[in-house]
Amino acid sequence: MPALKRRTFLQLLAAALPPSLFATTLQAAVPAAPDLSPIPAGEDRYGIKRPLPNGTTTFKVSSKDCRGDFFAMEHHHTKKGGPPLHLHTVEDEWFYVLEGEYIVKVGDQLHHLKAGDSVLGPRNVPHAFAFVGESSGRFLITYAPAGRMEEFFDSQDRAGGRTYDLKDRMAAYGMKYLGPPLSVS
Repeated sequence: MPALKRRTFLQLLAAALPPSLFATTLQAAVPAAPDLSPIPAGEDRYGIKRPLPNGTTTFKVSSKDCRGDFFAMEHHHTKKGGPPLHLHTVEDEWFYVLEGEYIVKVGDQLHHLKAGDSVLGPRNVPHAFAFVGESSGRFLITYAPAGRMEEFFDSQDRAGGRTYDLKDRMAAYGMKYLGPPLSVS
């Protein structure tokens, strides 16, 4: 009787096993699909109210929905201002104006953006933005990869109005505080 080659043996073994065994194995390896329900305008992915110093924010796409590859949130600003000058060491940050007027500093360039305008803040490049409109503004911000940005904003929500050292908090989530917010009048 001739000796079976390894490949032939494995093919015979695979043919003898029930197909349901492979289906179960494949299903176990595929992660569960995220909840793909639409997020209504003005609503948060998790139904949470998330205050900002000059407005509110809502999560639109969770980093958990896409294996940490992406995170999207929408800021609604009712007062002028924005975050301090900073940089991200892991994430690229993309800014898209939905409504209102903003200034965005990326590196040494200052951009005046209106509805429909966007600009990228690449990782390791200093950037800041500020709402400068007269009424209110809406700003879509995305991070790719998501890094720990969702956790950063969740930690702000958990602070519940308590004061915290922003420099230390930013450092804990992979950002570097570089200076004060953009000056707005």
